[in-house]
Amino acid sequence: MSERHRATPGKPVQLDDVSKAIIEQLQLDGRRSYAEIGKAVGLSEAAVRQRVQKLTESGVMQIVAVTDPMQLGFYRQAMIGIRVSGDTRVIADRLAALPSVDYVVLTAGNFDILAEVVCENDDELIDLLNSEIRTLEGVSSTETFVYLRLHKQLYDWGTR
Repeated sequence: MSERHRATPGKPVQLDDVSKAIIEQLQLDGRRSYAEIGKAVGLSEAAVRQRVQKLTESGVMQIVAVTDPMQLGFYRQAMIGIRVSGDTRVIADRLAALPSVDYVVLTAGNFDILAEVVCENDDELIDLLNSEIRTLEGVSSTETFVYLRLHKQLYDWGTR
């Protein structure tokens, strides 16, 4: 995970109502044109473009294409709970560097880290676990939660 995508504790960014409305418009449809957004929020196309650029450069939001891994030949997804001895941040950085890992979060509770992985098949998942994750120095144990079916995944939680 790049530094740009890491959540850092601290004071939340204060957004005005227009920036919030722009974000909400893009959460409904990330392909919406700046002109369409401008009409919806009461700004010119250029003003919307400038605000979107500031919001993305500051790390407040990203505009991405979300794919369905199954449609692309990645038939095995799993969440891996990882227990660590030592500095969890070091292990998190190493996990984030693995191509099959798409989500890493430090947690409190039974696991120190949760990592979501996307693999082509069960053999690739077994190899990832045994050759790359469990061999990391500091990983003391793992527990794998295999996804059977994605039931809900939304990115439209809005703004405060």
